[in-house]
Amino acid sequence: MSMFGAVDLSSLAPRQGAASAAPADATPAPGGEAASLVVDVDAVNLRDVVEGSTRVPVVVVLHTPRSQASTELAALLERLAAEYGGRFQLARVDVDAAPEVAQALQATAVPTVVALIAGQPVPMFQGGVPEEQLRAVLDQLLEVAARNGVDGRIAVDASAQPEPAEPEETEVEREAREAIERGDWAAAEAVYDHAIANSPADDDLKAARNQVRMLARMDGEDPAALLAAADAPGADLDAQLAGADAALALGDVNACLGRALEAVRAHTGEERERARVRVLELFEVIGATAPEVARARRQLATILY
Repeated sequence: MSMFGAVDLSSLAPRQGAASAAPADATPAPGGEAASLVVDVDAVNLRDVVEGSTRVPVVVVLHTPRSQASTELAALLERLAAEYGGRFQLARVDVDAAPEVAQALQATAVPTVVALIAGQPVPMFQGGVPEEQLRAVLDQLLEVAARNGVDGRIAVDASAQPEPAEPEETEVEREAREAIERGDWAAAEAVYDHAIANSPADDDLKAARNQVRMLARMDGEDPAALLAAADAPGADLDAQLAGADAALALGDVNACLGRALEAVRAHTGEERERARVRVLELFEVIGATAPEVARARRQLATILY
């Protein structure tokens, strides 16, 4: 994350008589502050947002629909604002629609995120960040706000919150989906192979391709029958790996990984390599950050080395 300098919002400081002048013993209503959890900011309502930061910390994201990174970050912050239960307000600034606000906040790139606490700007970051890192930054921000007496909470009415928008389908996803709907698994895999050739570092594409491969292997199969065949005496490598697929199809991640790792341990040479590659594919299908995958990676290293 690249930090940037402080922003001078002195011209927008809370007006006298605003909430910042409330007596020290004033407390928010039990249900929280009556304010919108997410607000779109322009020159007209910027002062109101600054004044609102005397009660609830405000996270301002400057974005543009022309930038996928900024659109994704704004959507992530909107989801986290709801998950944090109104402990901060999200203020969205479309720099194309409100360039004067971007200028006031001295934003030199998008996405840019700056917080407001008691009318004062708190530098945060520019560019996209992983969700885990963003949560850590938000937690630090809330601690700073609380130390400065800004610890209100917006009353969140779950029924009033808009349904999250479905992510727009990419051309690659559309082509793969259409192939899957036709039952043409090879075509769906080819779509992802082509996309990966153009973007070899895109782990999401690789995970999607491995999901397609697994769905193709499971097409028309009975998971219970596959498990029984995998447990039968003398089961070969294909049967053992099919049992791992079946376990995952039934939602048992630990059993899936356990079976796949046992297939690696029990074989040598080319068969061990086939099993190892399958384990790595299953890691991507399950999710690289899943704790089960982290444990299985350590077990795989122990088996191999």
